[in-house]
Amino acid sequence: MSDTDLTVIEVFADVVCPFAHVGLRRWVDRRDELGRTDVRLRVRAWPLELINGAPMDAEAVAGKAADLRAQVAPNLFGGFTPAAFPSSSLPALALTHAAYRHSLEAGERTALRLRELTFDEGVDVSKPEVIDQVIDELDLPIPDISDDDSVTKDWDEGRQRGVVGSPHFFTPDGGAVFCPTLDIHKEGSHLAVHFDEGAFAHLIAACFG
Repeated sequence: MSDTDLTVIEVFADVVCPFAHVGLRRWVDRRDELGRTDVRLRVRAWPLELINGAPMDAEAVAGKAADLRAQVAPNLFGGFTPAAFPSSSLPALALTHAAYRHSLEAGERTALRLRELTFDEGVDVSKPEVIDQVIDELDLPIPDISDDDSVTKDWDEGRQRGVVGSPHFFTPDGGAVFCPTLDIHKEGSHLAVHFDEGAFAHLIAACFG
């Protein structure tokens, strides 16, 4: 099936966002259950380190990852370690764009793989040797300056389209929703997290008709 025959769901997200890791995996798992090979994700860059003016704090992310694993995602975050948390997500976001230049399938596979490495395998995807490893593993084109520039271009476009955070989904019916898979509240020093079944069901209906 060629890219022109596919339905595309756009998502603005950062590689180092633990909520996006849960949301993307849950969406893909449901798609696989439905057998909908005609629908693909296009994961766009939402570079939190540029938006926040500082790199993501590894220990803070570790706390969120632990809460997510304990409450809603026991199959994720098993290999996460703050010591290997990326110093920057920009190389991984650029690589994702390069993969999408090759095909939708390659782009989606790369977006998911980079998050698996970061959160499930404890690998620092900001390291050049890791980027090279993913290029070899997935047979991807080498990123160029256009892929680096794509990160800020996605950020600019996301702001114009009303993106408020990671992950933010855009559906074929013109809908847009921020973090639709999770209901998150702060309780003391931890997060109280639940699956938002209603919002997720609405997202799936909008994506798959």
